[in-house]
Amino acid sequence: MRMYDLIMKKRNNETLTEEEIRFMIDNYTKGNIPDYQMSAFTMAVYFNKMNADETLALTMAMAESGDMLDLSSISGIKVDKHSTGGVGDKTSLALIPMVAALGVCTAKMSGRGLGHTGGTIDKLESFDGFNTAISTEQFINQVNRIGIAIMGQTADIAPADKKLYALRDVTATVDNMSLIASSIMSKKLAAGADAIVLDVKCGSGAFMKSEEDAIALAKEMVTIGTGAGRKTTAIISDMDQPLGNAIGNALEVKEAIDTLKGHGPKDFSELCMTLGAHMVVAGNKAATLEEATDQLKEVISNGKALDKLAEFIQAQGGNPEQVYHPELLPCASLCEEILAEEEGYIYSVQCDEIGICSLILGGGRETKESIIDLSVGFILHKKKGDFVSKGESLATVYANDSDKLIQAKTRFLKAYHISSKQPIATPFIKAIIS
Repeated sequence: MRMYDLIMKKRNNETLTEEEIRFMIDNYTKGNIPDYQMSAFTMAVYFNKMNADETLALTMAMAESGDMLDLSSISGIKVDKHSTGGVGDKTSLALIPMVAALGVCTAKMSGRGLGHTGGTIDKLESFDGFNTAISTEQFINQVNRIGIAIMGQTADIAPADKKLYALRDVTATVDNMSLIASSIMSKKLAAGADAIVLDVKCGSGAFMKSEEDAIALAKEMVTIGTGAGRKTTAIISDMDQPLGNAIGNALEVKEAIDTLKGHGPKDFSELCMTLGAHMVVAGNKAATLEEATDQLKEVISNGKALDKLAEFIQAQGGNPEQVYHPELLPCASLCEEILAEEEGYIYSVQCDEIGICSLILGGGRETKESIIDLSVGFILHKKKGDFVSKGESLATVYANDSDKLIQAKTRFLKAYHISSKQPIATPFIKAIIS
């Protein structure tokens, strides 16, 4: 078998076999196939696409290119959650304690952020002493003990995907449904969960800008998950403006804590409830979504979800007192209001620009070596559809550098578009694919 022949086959829009795809991924991972041949192949895929069988074969080959986490020693159904990401996305911080409080086991691998906001691990490190550098044995034991653990992604999980993604990133072949879906799902399948719930974002702050593209990606991933024998569901949610009101690591942690107390923003609370209900049903802890929703509301009202977050933080070396006293979390030294320069309705928010404003303050990473300032960010007071008077506060900005604060405020104002016309309200949850 030769890579040259596989490139030509896909260039001619023919279908590759599972054996051919495995040969290609195995040898590329080992370094036997050079980057220039693999980049020719990915360009052929970009133009001619892959069918469902090819996409599943590619995903499984990448998942099996490294360690496949064995979670069989964890009792019960293991349910994982993945988000395609966005501005203010702190969902795991509230969602996972909610479902764990109902006995749904969640053994999750998460990463750090690269770009305008921090990743889940960065946000969790707002808690003094919190540690995700735990062994697989510690990871499994903790899930068996308290139903929840989050560890950092290891280099041995889906190494083919890491290598292939880096190549796609510099050869203009990222934007292909099969390649995107297989990249995401290879890591999820390697992480060992029995069921997967996906949060696929769409809008100006998401990778998929249109609802149509987000649905297409969701269908692709659900097909892969189902084909791999995992119960898989995808929820399409809005990212045309930041999720919730908080943007910035410690600020988002505080908002997640508020949500576990029952005081979260409407959109964020709705997302947690929707994803949570599907996770609870997938974990066989409720027969219907309605029953699951009622159970989730109960663990919030009786404080068990908040207690589960504290238990989780303590189990991984963090300070649980910061859960009950969030004022102990990192705080910025500077705080200013961003005032509206005109009267009208918030017609639209350029969500990705708000993310860049957080990056300017130091809330994200421009390079892998960048050090995140956990305390900086924004609290939004006005969102899409709200009326604002001239001079009224749009948001509060938190910073530790006056020059960065001024730069971020200036850019933030340009991201808000105010009109005399109120925008048409659209559903926050766009679709559910299962």
